[in-house]
Amino acid sequence: MRINKKRFIYLISPTKIDKFFYQNLTKVLQQKKVSFFQLRLKKETLKKKIIIGEKIKKICKKFNVKFLINDDVFIAKKLNADGCHLGQKDMNIAKARKLIGKKIIGVTCHNSIKLAKVALKNRADYIALGAFHHSKTKKIKFKAHTDLIRKVKKITKIPVVAIGGINSDNYKKLLLNKANFLAISGYIWNNKNLKPLEAIKKLK
Repeated sequence: MRINKKRFIYLISPTKIDKFFYQNLTKVLQQKKVSFFQLRLKKETLKKKIIIGEKIKKICKKFNVKFLINDDVFIAKKLNADGCHLGQKDMNIAKARKLIGKKIIGVTCHNSIKLAKVALKNRADYIALGAFHHSKTKKIKFKAHTDLIRKVKKITKIPVVAIGGINSDNYKKLLLNKANFLAISGYIWNNKNLKPLEAIKKLK
């Protein structure tokens, strides 16, 4: 996987997609700072996820952004997405590989070097670590520190994605500690003070 330093954002969808979302996504991706977009919808029906996914996939393609599906390998296959992201309770990598072949498979490894080693052994394409900060998007069960990124970087060359409560005040420290990508959601989509376009412009 190629790493583009300027495109250091791994953007995760809001939990609800409203009618303004596609317009905002287009404006955000136009900034050329996003490498990946992950569709993460927990409460929608399968049919709705497919309809939304098709629309987002077209926008991602236009701006050369990799389109990934959270948790559900079957939806990733159905949408012919660029890959999927697996949590520790989701399908294992070997099974996912059989379904989607050489597409991108990333794995959540929380704050554990042990889980990172398992993901590496199973040939994950990237590892997600965190949470590094308090997040409103997801309940925090695992707290990670920046030295974990450096430890993982010593044992692998695959990209590391930092996750959890990342915003314009704290993002630089994670990049300085060698995180390749920063997974961001709430700061862009649920920001009380800034519109999505204004929010992403602050991440330089």
